[in-house]
Amino acid sequence: MTVNAQARPAGRHHTSHGPHHELGKRAPVDWPLEIPGGQYEPLTWNEVAGWTDDDQLPAFKTFRASCKPIVAQKGALNDSKALGTSLRDPCLAARAENIADSAKAREFFEKNFTPLQISRIGEDAGFVTGYYEPIVDGSRTQTDVYNVPVYRRPSNLFVRGYSQASASMPNKGQVFRKIGRRKLVPYYDRAEIEDGAIAGRGLEVVWLKSQTDLLFIQIQGSARIRLEDGSMVRINYDAHNGYPYTPVGRVLIERNIVPKEQMSMQKIREYMEQNPDAAKELRRFNRSYVFFREVKLAADDEAVGAQGVPLTAGRSIAVDKSLHVYGTPFFIEGKLPIESETSNTPFRKLMIAQDTGSAIIGPARADIYFGAGAEAGRIAGRLKNPARFVMLLPNSLNPSPRGKTVPLPDERPSATIAKLFPQTGPAKEAAADAPKETAKDQPKADPSKTDSSKSEQKTAPKDQPADANKTVAPKEAPAVQAPQVAPSAATPSTPAAAVVPPVAQAVPLPDARPKTAPEAAAPSAVKSDTTRRSRHHRRHRHRR
Repeated sequence: MTVNAQARPAGRHHTSHGPHHELGKRAPVDWPLEIPGGQYEPLTWNEVAGWTDDDQLPAFKTFRASCKPIVAQKGALNDSKALGTSLRDPCLAARAENIADSAKAREFFEKNFTPLQISRIGEDAGFVTGYYEPIVDGSRTQTDVYNVPVYRRPSNLFVRGYSQASASMPNKGQVFRKIGRRKLVPYYDRAEIEDGAIAGRGLEVVWLKSQTDLLFIQIQGSARIRLEDGSMVRINYDAHNGYPYTPVGRVLIERNIVPKEQMSMQKIREYMEQNPDAAKELRRFNRSYVFFREVKLAADDEAVGAQGVPLTAGRSIAVDKSLHVYGTPFFIEGKLPIESETSNTPFRKLMIAQDTGSAIIGPARADIYFGAGAEAGRIAGRLKNPARFVMLLPNSLNPSPRGKTVPLPDERPSATIAKLFPQTGPAKEAAADAPKETAKDQPKADPSKTDSSKSEQKTAPKDQPADANKTVAPKEAPAVQAPQVAPSAATPSTPAAAVVPPVAQAVPLPDARPKTAPEAAAPSAVKSDTTRRSRHHRRHRHRR
């Protein structure tokens, strides 16, 4: 986690029409905030480029839709993400407000949130793509035209930590199937399922015309199936088979079939329709397979996101659910190819996180929902652009406990002792200068005396120490130098000094205990006993 709380350069200031709060001051937030893999920078509302150019009323309505499950959730909530449960307070405020114009909506967000620019560590901007809800033709029964099944979740599909009664399975992680009573093995991949591994079990929801239609529905996560009688069947993501998603467009780029700058969903579809045999191989590079459930929605309702609420075209985004909380507002600013493949249309909108996807990874990564139909698909298919992310941080959040999760090491013993026995500056200087003064007062050694002492040591007999008068300290009790104690009061020759607190002194070790007569004789007795045993062993060894 990287924090960059420096002020941004001047020159990007936008006036606001909100009269009830100061937009040029940063909110007093207790940093740091824990966002794994992300760096962030607090902003003022004046520093959010394009903030006053947007109409925040549609975003406010989308935010209120997300607030319904947030407020309704009871019991212990998941508090492991950056925002934790802090969206509850602004949600309660939003439900109490009756806002019907853009100025009031903008004022609501400025009053209840703090802007926070966020990106991946080492990067200046985030990255956005687009998605939509396809509308394809289908049938409730299998025919010669409609012969590609859309499967619901099989009963033999297992995810650790989830039961078969779970409303929806996660879009990441391992998935198993059971063999016998206990054995679990990885679930079938795309090739095995396309070849009929789960066919004939009554899992078919609807039937489509082509595998290409099914692939694009699986990539988007939802679809509207238009039946022959004109009615619509709405399907939504329910589970996957446990294999990671592999973008088929990447394979086309690596094989130099489609240039990277021209890659889009339309290019992928065109290639697959023109090359049916190659399309089969290309599909199976992506071993991931998605299962769906039928949902009861009106014909004009948008698709339901992972949060469980209908999405809003142009205001809902899919984010990394391992990092962000559903309902979090993000202001996204950039230039996107909205009008055409070559256009740089300014995009400055407040978006609400309501969905997720297996390919959406990172703190500043989003998939923008553009609605349903062919035109929405064309816009979503050509988006792969950098953009600036500003996350709106609830003012009710206290990030301090979440930002202090890294344990600090224990203090060094020297630091602990220094706290128990503090020393002032003069005492330290006196202790440092004392050895030097003592050394100056000592007389210098006489070279002649030194030579004579050496000669005396040479002539001394071997059984007598070199200096008979010299006392040798025993090894068990090493000599301890007496500490120098600072004077308790000033003398006439020295100026008065401040009272120095007592300094910790080294505790002298006791003298070695003198050996008694029996103890002194013990080594020789042990030695003689050892000698007898060794002779005894040698005598018996020679007899063998």
